[in-house]
Amino acid sequence: MFLGRFQHTIDDRGRLTLPAKYSSNLAAGVVVTRGIDRCLYIYPKTEWQRLAQKIGQLSLTDKDARALLRFFVYEASDSIPDKEGRVLIPTYLREYAHLGSDAIVTGSHDHLEVWNPEVLEGHSALVQQDMEAAAEKLGKVGML
Repeated sequence: MFLGRFQHTIDDRGRLTLPAKYSSNLAAGVVVTRGIDRCLYIYPKTEWQRLAQKIGQLSLTDKDARALLRFFVYEASDSIPDKEGRVLIPTYLREYAHLGSDAIVTGSHDHLEVWNPEVLEGHSALVQQDMEAAAEKLGKVGML
């Protein structure tokens, strides 16, 4: 499980060093793709294969299924971390997430998220405002 928040940098070649504590989970390879809320998702290969299988079971005659496929799969990029634990983040994905040289990497259960620090700060403020209402809704369905 991926947990925590880590400050990292992206070098001038577009490489991001992944959190060292997860190096063994990510050594076999990762898939980097667009995430919701203008961040990037980094999945270990095994988790990506599980997600891709679920997406592959959706009907391509369904408009939302096609949109989901296009959003997550079309611009996904696979990579194997180098000996320093770095992965290449393609330019088009860095542009999508508004990433410069600074990045925040957060754990998100089965994947990592990569954020522009300012975008994450704004998103976190919105989440904090809405958390009470969200917690109430989750409580009603037995999640909290």
